[in-house]
Amino acid sequence: MVVAIIMVCSVLLVQGCGQPAAETTEAEQVLWASTIGPIDAGIVAALEKAYQEKTGVVVRHVGAGTGAALDIGKSGAVDLVQVHAKALEEQFVAEGYGTERIDFMYNDFVIVGPPDDPAGIKGETSATKALQKIADAKVLFISRGDNSGTHVKEMEVWEAAGIKPSGDWYRIYEKGSLGNVPTLLYTDEQKAYTLIDRATVITNKDKIKNIQVLVEKDEILLNYITLIPVNPEKFPNINAEGARKFVEWLVSEEGQRIVKEFGVDQYGEPLFFPNSPAGKNLK
Repeated sequence: MVVAIIMVCSVLLVQGCGQPAAETTEAEQVLWASTIGPIDAGIVAALEKAYQEKTGVVVRHVGAGTGAALDIGKSGAVDLVQVHAKALEEQFVAEGYGTERIDFMYNDFVIVGPPDDPAGIKGETSATKALQKIADAKVLFISRGDNSGTHVKEMEVWEAAGIKPSGDWYRIYEKGSLGNVPTLLYTDEQKAYTLIDRATVITNKDKIKNIQVLVEKDEILLNYITLIPVNPEKFPNINAEGARKFVEWLVSEEGQRIVKEFGVDQYGEPLFFPNSPAGKNLK
């Protein structure tokens, strides 16, 4: 399993890929593929650290966009995936690669753009209307274009708006597969518009100078992050029991409280919100 995950990291050049500590054994490790946003925000490392301190189990991750993370899961190189694109998740389970979708946490997407707002979307309560205005004005919009959860959500909103974006004004960022942070910084550099998760904006607010949040808090922009254990019937060599115990802890009151409180001390607001039954009941 260790060899497999290192090979996956080398081939995909994904972020956040760690190697298990040299003194640990196979049985003491859980490997998961996670969408990049929670890794960049720091919550993945925080959860891994807390779980290791509690149990002694070493958890390591591979970072990739949701589509790529699910592909890693399909290779049997990890025990668990953390992703955020419902249609792709359902397909992953239906094809037998994952056992079930488990609600874990959520945040939301926002639409950012330049303060002078040439498309006139500032304060718009409908994300679809905002994208319609951007398309009508033909002002520069940056897309990750990589089948990540962010890209899937973006395309969902375009589809809801009845638009298939194309043309010089709609630019797929060539490094979009590296994650939301590079995409946000490129959008800032270009003084353009994009759809991106709020946590990325909050954690990089000191780095962006030319764009700001213009559209937010539309229900279609909610960003649900899900856990899916990889199916041991398809991959008998994975650490299914370790993944099960890790998931149980993540969705427990203890794991969900870390989600609820993460980011508050540093940023003055949470970056994610609990979404398991135990987490929803936290006070």
